[in-house]
Amino acid sequence: MKYGLIGEKLGHSFSKIIHEQLADYTYDLFPLSKESFHRFMVEKEFEAINVTIPYKEMVIPYLDSMDPKAEAIGAVNTIVHKFNMLYGYNTDYDGFRYMLVKHKIDPKGKKIIVLGKGGAAKACIAVIKDMGAKEILSVYYKESPETISYQTCYQDHSDAEIIINTTPVGMYPNAEKSPIDLAPFGKLMAVVDVVYNPLRTKFVLDGIAKGVVAVGGLEMLIGQAKCAVEIFLGKKMEDNIIQKLYTSLLDERSNLVLIGMSGCGKTTLGKMAAKRLGKTFVDIDSEIVKEINMPIAEYFAKMGEAAFRKKEKAMVLKFSQQNSLVISTGGGVVKDKENIDTLKQNGLVLWIKRDVTLLESGNGRPLAPDKDATLRLYQERLPLYTASAEAISENNTTLEKGLKEVLNQYSKFLTKE
Repeated sequence: MKYGLIGEKLGHSFSKIIHEQLADYTYDLFPLSKESFHRFMVEKEFEAINVTIPYKEMVIPYLDSMDPKAEAIGAVNTIVHKFNMLYGYNTDYDGFRYMLVKHKIDPKGKKIIVLGKGGAAKACIAVIKDMGAKEILSVYYKESPETISYQTCYQDHSDAEIIINTTPVGMYPNAEKSPIDLAPFGKLMAVVDVVYNPLRTKFVLDGIAKGVVAVGGLEMLIGQAKCAVEIFLGKKMEDNIIQKLYTSLLDERSNLVLIGMSGCGKTTLGKMAAKRLGKTFVDIDSEIVKEINMPIAEYFAKMGEAAFRKKEKAMVLKFSQQNSLVISTGGGVVKDKENIDTLKQNGLVLWIKRDVTLLESGNGRPLAPDKDATLRLYQERLPLYTASAEAISENNTTLEKGLKEVLNQYSKFLTKE
């Protein structure tokens, strides 16, 4: 291996994609057990590597030299092998600082909570300390001289203004979890998560729901990778490449999720949008029909709505964890908020809004067999669509205009600050 990433579990990593777009080399993912880690470091059969959980501190005894930043932090995520010697660096610092500045999150004079105490936490603490944080509290599941417990955090430090998560809690495939409840923090201004898969963790989405600045870890990952490439190859790169690659990767990985009443055009517009965007189209109702092997109306009649919603929830979870999809949901998916929260983690939830007088009735729709039932259902679900949607596309005229609006909303999602 010439270039690559070492860590214990790397199935979630985007690093190969990022490095191979930043530089003209092959970048390998090299998962290492703790038992094989020692031999790998002693053999030194690489030119340059990045290091992730749990080895950012464990690599230090194998190094011949560390740059001052890495030495001060006490963690290394970048190693270069030259003249049979290993040199350690920390580019997490640079990536994290870039992300804070980009999103105008200013630690100066702020009380800040950092969740976790590993290598990533050390880099983040170094950044916010250098940027003038007033008070920094490290939170860990058990108290120590260097950390406070979550219980103490809730009881005594609910006035924190910024919370930074450096733990793997909320990372795929356990994306339903958040490391902390944000409700008690009345002075909160921003939340930052170093986790980047899913694109928006539950922690980040909770921050958005609370109305604060909320940022996931993808820009940090790209920023630190750019700095690592500079060290690997000995050449400078412009910072604007970070944002270009971020937008490209966000487009490549994001889902476009369509919600709205049955008959509003989700399936037709979804197929058209998938073709234009180069994504795979998925219809949740069609996937359920494949599984239950009968029409949905028949399943409703035999098993009831509750049984159907359970099937729907499982199908939503399955596809929300995948990437680069256009997902057409059933009209009632918004009845369960957890469905929407799950779908938002890797995608934009877009409401296809069609005038109720233009909606179709009947035709296998168990809850909207006629116009009156459709109107009642529309009035019942209107607040749910309003609460769930991150953007709205009107579909009251031609399909071409409807598609143009869908693509416009998706483009805004990719480029918003």
